[in-house]
Order: sequence, then structure tokens, then C-alpha cells
Amino acid sequence: MRIVLFYTGVDSFNYYIDELSKEFIRRNHEIFILDLQNPPNDHPHSYHYFTEFLKQKVDMAVTYDGFGIKDDLFIELWNELDVPVVNILVDHPLRFHPTMKNHPRRYMQFCCDRNHVAYVKKYFSESVKNVAFMPHAGALPQEEGFIPYGERKYEILFSGTYYTPEHEFHRLEEYLPEENVLYPFYRTMADYMIAHSSETTEQAVLATIQQTGLQVTDSQLLTILRCSEPLDWMVRMYYREQVVKTLADAGLDIWLLGRGWENHPSSHLPNVHRIDDRVSFAQTLPYMADARINLNVMPWFKDGTHERIFNIFLQHSLPLTDYSRWVDENFQIGEEIAVYQLEALEQLPELAGELLADKAKAEEMIAKGYEKTRKNYTWANCVDQIIGTMEKEKV
Repeated sequence: MRIVLFYTGVDSFNYYIDELSKEFIRRNHEIFILDLQNPPNDHPHSYHYFTEFLKQKVDMAVTYDGFGIKDDLFIELWNELDVPVVNILVDHPLRFHPTMKNHPRRYMQFCCDRNHVAYVKKYFSESVKNVAFMPHAGALPQEEGFIPYGERKYEILFSGTYYTPEHEFHRLEEYLPEENVLYPFYRTMADYMIAHSSETTEQAVLATIQQTGLQVTDSQLLTILRCSEPLDWMVRMYYREQVVKTLADAGLDIWLLGRGWENHPSSHLPNVHRIDDRVSFAQTLPYMADARINLNVMPWFKDGTHERIFNIFLQHSLPLTDYSRWVDENFQIGEEIAVYQLEALEQLPELAGELLADKAKAEEMIAKGYEKTRKNYTWANCVDQIIGTMEKEKV
């Protein structure tokens, strides 16, 4: 097959595209990566060479979060060429209402949470005929061997950004001013999400509508859901803050890799260590490999996956993650993976301490999780599912 993929301004997406490309090429497919940042014509990923690639039949276009397919120009292009497109979402589909309403004719969408698939089928069944769940993927280490567990620099590492929850809430003003009648609704919803950490963003919207007695049409409900994006970010940052604070206040050493942690309320503690503000996505993996435990806080995925879990295992480290129904059904908690509950964070320090103290147990869990991930959740598995689904569904 001849396949088009896309580079964007999102570093992690470019990493994913590189991994997919390597797997497509390994299977003897011909690929072209178009850089949407518009490099010069002599650049190998320029629009100039993209045009040359299109002179022969293209069998598929693959992208993340709609880049390269959602603009009218690309919609017309892929329709004219009769090319099926694969859109892989890494965030909640509430962010992508416009894309789900207006996209190329031959369209397949993957979601990383089974709740997200249900959301698309419930609200966009007319415009998105093909949607399926696809787990994230992790990358196998490029070199054999790993740092012995007892010789690693970091006891507990978290890789990711941090912004204050209030900062994320105020992004709501991009959608509506503070004096808008719905502004208090979202403040009530924010409190609800913090208090009900096992519920999805959609469930929080519906519960807040019932709680406030708000009367809405179907169209208004979709608008409320779409404008909930800042709250989705707010609550994930709130719990990133709480998880790190809980461990730090208990005296456990924790290392933080990413932007914004200087603003965390525990950043002044001597057992809280900031490694670096900015590293590329690929550069986070060696840090993971040098940690006994890597912390994960799901981006409010209650029945889904996160690449961090799979990359942690494939770097021979132990994920300590909050609960997801998908994780519960696909990994043996306490045997293959360590899981804490957001609604019982007071138990987290004891769990982390036990894992750090029992080196043999931690290494056994890592070995089991590594094998399961290596067999089922790599980029090869993603390509298997993409190709298999496209052939089966005849998108």
C-alpha cells in the first residue's frame, strides 16, 4: 500500500507517526509523511514532494486528532482521490465535534477509551459510521538490556506537564465570558467532577444538568459538552496535583519531568525533585527506564488506556496508575500492574512504599507486564488493527 501520514507541531504525535511509519515500512508499504508546518520545497516532507507522491494512487491516510484531514482543503482532496482516512484520537472526542461532523467521505475513527466509542455512537452516529476502540501503544527499547532495578536513580518518577487547576478552568473564557449564564453551571460541574472522580466528563455534564434543573435541547447539550473541554483538563490537573502532593507530603521522594511543576504546592519540599522543564517525547523514555516506579494519572479515561503505561512496562519499569476498567479487565492488578484509587488517595503512600520495599515483587510484576505489553500493545499491534479494520469494514 501507499500511505500518507502527517507531522504536526505536536512533538508526541510526531513520535507516534515515526513509530507507525517504521512499522509500515517494515511490512514493505510505501509511506510519505507530509509536514503540516510547511517546510521549504526541497525538504523531504514538503508539500512539493507530497504533490509528487499523489501522482500515483494513495491507499490510505493516517493521522492523529484530525491533523491533515479536518480542513476543507484536505477534505476535498481526499474525497477527490477517493482515499480512506484513519483518524486516531488521543483525547476525548468532545474536543472534535467539528471534525466528526465534517470529514472525508471514507472515514475511520479510533478512540483510546471504550467510553469514547460509546460517546461517538450516541451523539455522532449519523456522521461517523466507523468508530472503534484501539489501545495506545508503547515502543520497544532500541537496545537490549536495562538498568538493574536496584541501581536506578529515581524511586518514583512522573513524566508530564502541570498547570494549576484554576488556570485550566479559566480557559473556559475562550468559549464564554464569565458573565454568561452558563458560567456558574460549569463552576458547579467542576465541583461535581472533583467530588465524583469515577465518573466521565459526559456523566458530569448530565448530572449537573439534572442538579441545576437546566432545560436543554439536544443541540444545546452538544454545545455544553463541547465547551466542557477546559473542565476535562482542569480535573486531570487537579488530580495530578493531589497525587503528587499526597506522595510528597508522606515523605516519599518523587521526581518530576516536565513543564510547570515549579507552580505545584509541594515543589518547595526537599523530597520533590524537578529534573528538567523541556525534553522531547522520545527523551522521556530513558528517564522512565531509570526509575523503579513510574507514576501515571489517567487523562480522565475511565475505561481506556494511556501510552505511558505501555512505555513504562517496555522500559522495564513498574506503572503505578489510577483505576481504569479497561486496565482492570486486561491486567491482573497487584500481579502485573499497580493501581490506586483516586477516591482513596490516602492509601497511595502505603502502596508506593510497599512496592519500593519489596524489590522481588516489583521485578516480578514488571516482568509479567513487560511480556503482556510486548505481545499486545506495541506499534505493530496498532498497524495490525488499522490494516485489519480497514480491510474488514471496507471504509
